[in-house]
Amino acid sequence: MRAYGVTAFGGPENEAMLDLSVPEPGPGELLVRVRAAGVNPGDWKLRDGGYGDVALPAVLGREVAGSVVATGPGVDGFAVGDEVFGGTPGMVGGWAEFALVTASFAAHRPERVAPADAATLPVAPATAYDALTGLDLAPGSTLLVNGAGGGVGVATLQLARARGLVVVGTASQGKHDLVASYGATPVVYGDGVAERIRAAAPQGVDAVFDTVGGDALRAVAEVLPDRSRLVTIADRPLAARLGGSGVQRDRSTAVLTTLAQLVAEGELDPLVTEIRPLDEAGAALATVEAGHVRGKVAIEVA
Repeated sequence: MRAYGVTAFGGPENEAMLDLSVPEPGPGELLVRVRAAGVNPGDWKLRDGGYGDVALPAVLGREVAGSVVATGPGVDGFAVGDEVFGGTPGMVGGWAEFALVTASFAAHRPERVAPADAATLPVAPATAYDALTGLDLAPGSTLLVNGAGGGVGVATLQLARARGLVVVGTASQGKHDLVASYGATPVVYGDGVAERIRAAAPQGVDAVFDTVGGDALRAVAEVLPDRSRLVTIADRPLAARLGGSGVQRDRSTAVLTTLAQLVAEGELDPLVTEIRPLDEAGAALATVEAGHVRGKVAIEVA
């Protein structure tokens, strides 16, 4: 099969189209003929070696949608021919004609949900869903989303609105229209951000969901009286020092099923703004790595 991945850790020069054997599904796994796959910042971070000892060559891609062609031992609820979407084992393997999918983190794809939309649900929207579930804010509470213009941030804005939350989101000036389109109040990054957040939310901030980390996280933490209501996906060590924590991921069929239903009902838009063929996977990754994409990028395989 054709696949796209890395032959060594480092920069884009280590990316290549690969010719590999079709994998065999192990216990609890599905083998899927891939229709579409999501592109995420974690893909270039894996290429750079940021996730430790990953066997090489490694096929990039951690979320896919496609049709089941085989099931491994112990799999229930899925059959050959089912249209599904889900996460790949070990966060690798998705940018290929065939990919393994973890059955416990897979769900059936509703007919009304396009493969490219479904393929981008397991990482960004599912992370946003888990963050909001963990915070468990009552309707009317005020949530600050630090990094509201990215893939996780945009999903959070939509899911928070559906929960009846008041949302303030930090974002670059070029994404303020996008943040505002989901009913949130945009605030620009940089010096004085805490004062701008307080002006945007005079009622106070009840929780912070951070997708940026570093100095940007340290700056917005000032506005939160109860630091236990701070969660991050970008900087767990700093969040812990500030009194917060990392987002606890669920990675379950139930979460994916809920998200797909929200998409089918028009309550959630994964905002896939760019779809490229597998032959252009390198360009798709470069777009995400540049950090300025609005929404999500997907790869169309079949």
